[in-house]
Amino acid sequence: MKRLRLVFAAAVLVMPAFASAQQTNLGVPTVALTEPSYVFDTGEQHKIRVVVVTRGIKNPFAVALLPSGDALVSERGGKLRLVRNVGGGKAATLEANAIGGLPELVPAYRNGGLHDVVLHPQFAQNPLVYFTFNKPGKLLESGPPPARRQSLVALMRGRLSGTNLTNVQELFVGESGSTSGSRLAFGKDGLLYMTTGAPFGDEAQRLESVYGKVLRFRDDGSVPKDNPFVAREGARPEIFSMGHRDQLGLTVNPVTGAVFAAEHGPNGGDEVNLILPGRDYGWPRYTFGRGYDGARMSATPFADGIEQPLVVWLPSVGPSGLSFYSGERFPAWKGNLFVGSVRRGQIPGTGGLERVVFNDKYEELRRETLLTELHQRIRDVREGADGLLYVLTDGEDGALLRIEPRT
Repeated sequence: MKRLRLVFAAAVLVMPAFASAQQTNLGVPTVALTEPSYVFDTGEQHKIRVVVVTRGIKNPFAVALLPSGDALVSERGGKLRLVRNVGGGKAATLEANAIGGLPELVPAYRNGGLHDVVLHPQFAQNPLVYFTFNKPGKLLESGPPPARRQSLVALMRGRLSGTNLTNVQELFVGESGSTSGSRLAFGKDGLLYMTTGAPFGDEAQRLESVYGKVLRFRDDGSVPKDNPFVAREGARPEIFSMGHRDQLGLTVNPVTGAVFAAEHGPNGGDEVNLILPGRDYGWPRYTFGRGYDGARMSATPFADGIEQPLVVWLPSVGPSGLSFYSGERFPAWKGNLFVGSVRRGQIPGTGGLERVVFNDKYEELRRETLLTELHQRIRDVREGADGLLYVLTDGEDGALLRIEPRT
């Protein structure tokens, strides 16, 4: 019996080292997108073709489809790129030179630089382009840079003229904090919604901080008078909702006008939320996720006064850009929500495109994961005026893909 106890104790001591060794080769290699297109089957819209529009985009974060048939693509932390002829008919080309007129590039640091990019609803008349930009913030005393540098999230606007942005303005800037990426979307009411992250700390619950929130602005960056916390002393008037962790997806339902955000949990507990004015979504006090060490982060994800997510992923999928499909090219997908995924269950190389089917009350009926065979990090998804879906893959050799029916 004594010998058995010794063997058991030795095995327990070895287990952590064994687990750590197993993680050194974690992940699945991405597929090199060397073919012009790929054909897949799906659960409800059988046989789709995924066309590689262009490659060579460094860590793309967002795509904005222009009325001309071209597209703007933001490179995270870097440049704004122009892709010609994304819809087919002519060969697509990635312009070698980036769009001019953006703020001067900052030294590389965690989550710094350019993130989302969207067009004004009347872009054809005014051609205004909005983008979010993380400016360098405080350099914390503990820990080496760049990981420990904070940032200040900014909302900016410029006018697209050829291959340049002119009259670039800073419409809003937050305080220095441990923020991350942010997203933008115009509502059917013409107001601009903006997400901010608060992955660490308690900023999401503090109304004097803009982080861990959904913010709402007029198109000139001013604050709407009916924002829910305008009259509260000490609260930031830009705040529309609170209690969010790391929101890397935002969209507006084109039919109903409802606003939706995709939120990263810490380790599982990823969410899609219906964003309502003045509501608290719980982070960091209430979450379905666990810590990165596997331990539970809250005794319960439920509480009175806390909004519950419409969709939860356990394990995580790393949700990113999202879009409702409203076109005619994929009849079986009409009204479905598409959500980019960068990885499933914390395993690199397992990203895809999530498809969620709701009823008319936004209650989930079923879901499907697409494009997993490519093993790509999907960073954004948008519906084009042509009724097709456009998808960005994240990486050093990022690609813009077009999903179309196979005829």
